[in-house]
Parts: sequence; C-alpha cells; structure tokens
Amino acid sequence: MEQISGVRFFQINCSGNSAISHSAKRTVDMVGATVGMLLTAPLVAAAAILIRLGSPGPVLYSQTRVGRFGQSFKIWKLRSMRMGAERDGVQWASKNDGRVTRIGRILRLTRLDEVPQFYNVLRGEMSIIGPRPERPEIVEDLAKEIPFYKHRHILRPGITGWAQINYPYGASKDDALNKLEYDLYYIKHASILLDLQVLLRTIGVVMKGAR
Repeated sequence: MEQISGVRFFQINCSGNSAISHSAKRTVDMVGATVGMLLTAPLVAAAAILIRLGSPGPVLYSQTRVGRFGQSFKIWKLRSMRMGAERDGVQWASKNDGRVTRIGRILRLTRLDEVPQFYNVLRGEMSIIGPRPERPEIVEDLAKEIPFYKHRHILRPGITGWAQINYPYGASKDDALNKLEYDLYYIKHASILLDLQVLLRTIGVVMKGAR
C-alpha cells in the first residue's frame, strides 16, 4: 500500500472491469448460484433444524453490508451466533468468538453459513468471488485511516475471494490493511482463470474444515 499513489492506482489496467468481463462474470454467477443453491439445499435444511434445536432465535440472519459503488444491501447467512450478540454495539468478529454457538462453529468451519448469500448473488448484490462485504460502520471507520479502502467497492463483493483464501481471519485494522492489498491485487488482475483458482482453493478450505 505504501508504494502506490492515487494517480498510479487509477492508471492500472483493471482487466476485470470491462463490460464484456462484467457480463461474463455475471452469467457465471447466475449459473453458479443456482447450481450451488440446489446442491446445498439438503445441507441447509439439516443445518436449519440444528440451529433451531441448538439456540433460540431465527435460522437466518440478516445484516447491512456495503456493496458495489458503496451501495448498502442486506446480506443473508445461516445464524451462527447467539441472539443479542451485538447488544453492546458493532463488534469485529474474531476467529474464536465467544458469541458463536456450537453448531455455529461447524457452520463457519465448513462455510455453510455463507450459502444463503447465493440469494444475494442472484439479486445482483454480490458475486461468488470478490472482496468481502463489510458493515457500513466498519467501512467508514477504516476508510478514515486506510488509503484507497473504498476502492475495493469497484467490484461486487464476493462470498469468497482472493483476500479470504490468502489471509487468515482478520479482526483488526492491521488485518484490514493487509487484506486490502489482496483485494486491490484481485481488482487489477481479475479474470476467469483467477476466479477458478480462488474457487478451487475455497473448495479445498471447505473440505479441510469439514474434516
């Protein structure tokens, strides 16, 4: 980050930002989200039952996130935390977060809690692969201290992404800075081949978590 300037950033060749690239990526997203929802439907149904049995509250969890061009939208997940987890205000989620339920830990390890976001993909609010969507409060806080932070909103946010698979779970501003470097790399080099690499490595992470 300390080696780039505003002028240089705007001069980079963002290969994934052409109209054709966006159209192709959107087509892949629509097909992938549809297939993903169908394939994971039995797992989601089983997870929903376990969530209801394990802790009081709804199965699905909705939260406001910042999407492409800074537009806010409602993200959907399978609930992995106990109810009232943020009664004291917005908090960073950490790797060993004490607010996570027992079934929630399994959902997070296998990334099954992210499956409802396929709905967000179908609505055009997200992509399967892209920068992680953050909460508006966190975005505003980080944008004040980290240069170019809002540039990660050039693309649709993703269920998984280059930063997510290359950097461990982050819960601090230093982590956000390091992950931003990966996000900017993805924005500059976005392509079908890079997306395929991210997807394959994500599957590997899911399989490892399932074991």
